[in-house]
Amino acid sequence: MREELEIKNKADIDRSLPLISIIGRPNVGKSTLFNRLIGKRRAITDPTPGVTRDPIPERWLLGNHPVTLVDSGGIKAEKEGLDYQVSEKSLSLLDQSDAIVFMMDVTEVTGEDEIIMESLRPYVDKVVLAVNKVDDYRREDQIWNFFSYGFPRVVAVSAAHGSGIEELEDALLGILDMERTEDIPEEPDSIKIAIMGKPNTGKSTLINLLTGRDISIVSEIAGTTRDVMKGSFEYKGTNYAVLDTAGIRRKSKVEEDVEYYSVNRAIKTIDEADVVLLMIDINEGVSEQDKKIAQLVVRRGKGCILTLNKMDLLEGIPNQIEAIKDRTRFLFPILSFAPLIPISALEGDQIGLLLDTVWKVWKELNKRVETSDLNEALKKWTTKQEPPRGANGHYKVMYGTQISARPVRFLFFVNRIYAFPDTYISYLKNSIRETFGFRDIPIDIQLRERKRSESKNLNGPNKKEAEINLIIKSKKREKSASGLSNKPGGRARKGKEIERAKRVLRNTNQKKTK
Repeated sequence: MREELEIKNKADIDRSLPLISIIGRPNVGKSTLFNRLIGKRRAITDPTPGVTRDPIPERWLLGNHPVTLVDSGGIKAEKEGLDYQVSEKSLSLLDQSDAIVFMMDVTEVTGEDEIIMESLRPYVDKVVLAVNKVDDYRREDQIWNFFSYGFPRVVAVSAAHGSGIEELEDALLGILDMERTEDIPEEPDSIKIAIMGKPNTGKSTLINLLTGRDISIVSEIAGTTRDVMKGSFEYKGTNYAVLDTAGIRRKSKVEEDVEYYSVNRAIKTIDEADVVLLMIDINEGVSEQDKKIAQLVVRRGKGCILTLNKMDLLEGIPNQIEAIKDRTRFLFPILSFAPLIPISALEGDQIGLLLDTVWKVWKELNKRVETSDLNEALKKWTTKQEPPRGANGHYKVMYGTQISARPVRFLFFVNRIYAFPDTYISYLKNSIRETFGFRDIPIDIQLRERKRSESKNLNGPNKKEAEINLIIKSKKREKSASGLSNKPGGRARKGKEIERAKRVLRNTNQKKTK
């Protein structure tokens, strides 16, 4: 049964902001223009027609006014298959948009351009015709031909080189009745969730369920999602941004350049996310790719939830889910700390539990421990279990502090870093988890060797040895200054210096005794 969740949908297209859509046939430069306007490589650009499939929304400052800019899939004349789904989704943006950028190629006009023109006739008042690839002065004269298509606003641009962008922005500001301003608004805070995993594990189904809209095209064809899809929703008073990524396959399986870019974008999404939902098909189990994703997540200190999807397909055998959980834990030792939630994205089962767990993990990622509390606990941990002895004596942990949250990192000062036992670092991690409640997130521990000053060493147990070393060092500095250092017979001289230092030390002690 589908759960009734109190999720308030902002969906893939944030209607609280003015919406601007970029429309056109494949390969006219929509994604290049989109990336140019938002100032980053958000959409994949490739000469292959039809690379962009799902509408890609992004918050954009137009004259310092926040708007939502959408890059759409190329509209084709075909009326069946995946291309038809892409075209229909792109055309559905026309009604929703407050302004439309219709892109054409200055070098040619096709039948698909004319089909799009007919669809745009009812919206002519909010359309800017952006004629792209005007990157040569000889092409500027061709712009006048495009006024004959009946659009009152025609702008010549070069998305690749950035020319004509200011004129395009002015046209859009005019449609939205806005003026440029100097005040830059702040971006609202939200918890960022990345949905990752192999192809066909149900990532797109989950993001569509959470946002309440068809953000990503759901298809049995593996690798349908190419770009990183964004959506947003509100749950229990908290704003969430959710990122649907391309399915990650083994390198040997990645045949197209476009899929290569998609996979790399998906991996980079880990850096943007706070919590990663690692989607696993409950019937297929864990793959090598899942383990590699897990390693990346832990290395970057992100929260992770093992999300076992498609529990609706289980056969109902008693304890089947528990057996699958145990096997997943066994195959995922690197994520022994991570929560494991079985769900059905299709049926909506356990989605409330999943989101509650995301909130819990996010709170742990932002937790900080006072240095005094940490060191008080450290005394108890080291008393309960002392660090082991090494070849040169006992290892010691003097004190520690938390140096960052999100990712959570601790720094401990020790007497000797070389060959410090990994087992004791694991003991410290487990103690931190148990004492301070970091049970569901990765923890990074860094060590730093505490150096004692020479003056303090003079008062230590090896006082004589320290005095000898000081005398030797002073002798070396004197010789270095006089240019007598680094000559043959250095070892012999060093031995004599040690003997001389010992003699000086004995004479000094005898005088003190008298």
